[in-house]
Amino acid sequence: MMISVTELRAGKTFEVDGEPFVVLKYEHIKMGRGSANIRVRVRNLRNGAILEKTFISGAKVAEILTTKRKLQYLYQNGGNFYFMDPKTFEQFEISSDFVSEEAPFLREETLVDVLFWDDKPLGIELPPKMEFTVEETGPGVRGDSATNIFKEAVLDNGLKVKVPLFINKGEKVLVDTRTREYVERVK
Repeated sequence: MMISVTELRAGKTFEVDGEPFVVLKYEHIKMGRGSANIRVRVRNLRNGAILEKTFISGAKVAEILTTKRKLQYLYQNGGNFYFMDPKTFEQFEISSDFVSEEAPFLREETLVDVLFWDDKPLGIELPPKMEFTVEETGPGVRGDSATNIFKEAVLDNGLKVKVPLFINKGEKVLVDTRTREYVERVK
């Protein structure tokens, strides 16, 4: 089925020149008098390569049908990540080429959506927000709870994020897995 490139959004899968892609980021660019361009950052579903593609706004691409299954992350061994279906206990192996950007967020027993195309696992989709513990950060200052000044913090997964001044070591915070930014403190 052909779809307009203006329908491409993050997570949408399509095929161009026989290669399957999943959209990571979508941008609509209109410059001057000419027609608008659609620029998408995509991941090739065969080899994991991340590319930028530009289309004229009226172009069409072939949509491919993929399925998502909720799987539990087990472990990493070498260049592969292993997941299990919690209902059937069937295990799946996904190459690190397809999980590289999401890898810092994976913890044992985390449930993620795994994208399948022709019964082959291709990539994962993390929950939009995940909870982490602050391992390192500068000291908090009393009375700095209503400010927009941030400081660097290192989380238990090794990720560095900017957090408000009132966040201290040992506190739990929610992080947006898409933007890798602090969302809120967990009570």
